[in-house]
Amino acid sequence: MSDIIGSTVLRARVTVDGERASYLTVERDGPAVLLLHGTYWSRVWLPVLERLAGAGLRPFAVDLPGLGRSGGELTPETGTVPALAGWVARFASALGLSGPVAVAGHDIGGAVAQHLLVHDGPEVSRLALVGSVTYDSWPVPGVARFRDPAVVAATTADEILAARRRAVAEALAGAATERRIAEYLDPWTDARVRRSWMALVAAADHRHTRDLLPALRRDPTPKLLVWGEDDGFQKVEYAERFASEIPHTTLLRLPGAGHIPMENAPDRVARALADFFTAEGPGER
Repeated sequence: MSDIIGSTVLRARVTVDGERASYLTVERDGPAVLLLHGTYWSRVWLPVLERLAGAGLRPFAVDLPGLGRSGGELTPETGTVPALAGWVARFASALGLSGPVAVAGHDIGGAVAQHLLVHDGPEVSRLALVGSVTYDSWPVPGVARFRDPAVVAATTADEILAARRRAVAEALAGAATERRIAEYLDPWTDARVRRSWMALVAAADHRHTRDLLPALRRDPTPKLLVWGEDDGFQKVEYAERFASEIPHTTLLRLPGAGHIPMENAPDRVARALADFFTAEGPGER
């Protein structure tokens, strides 16, 4: 089943672990690209999907379980980075994807993407990180406070929505309009999604990125970092450190862009991702 979102973008669904897995895509032939979100949902990738398809790629921007439009509900156990990476591998299998696949991750989705690269799962041909968590950059204070069960128990649905509204508005930076903010917030009106988001927060642990560093330093896979210079959640200094320490990494800085640069500079982000994912390197011909 599928629903039309834009002129060529569709929202489709497959079944993973007995639950609906919802994703945005453009139906065309071409190399697959998995696009992973973090504390938001697949909406973060919408501004670049048609542009990626126009470059000959087949994008799949999935909603992680319990989030966005996907079914199920996360727990602190299933919301960990390793558990989510396993789920993404099963999602790729449900789509029938075979062979190496390109992966891009935003926010905590970047941690999932890094885990897919260095652990068992679909073979990752190229890795792009956009405003991703790295090292010990996460969870950020506005999210970390919800790791306390007492805070969660004392927080009403309206208070969670208000906190997410503030975070979304800051993340969107200059692209923050009331319409966009409402679109980003829409899934959180569902109590199940709010519970899943809090489970994702409860599972947030920077050990899941720090522990990957030895393997990342040995990994020959091409890597691209795309970062808003005004990102107030994942500072560009972390991207600079990653690019200096992890081999085969290129950093693209975007002046005036915030934590969701797909909204601030969609053309530049899409062009950078498309050029990166369609480039040929040694052994890729």
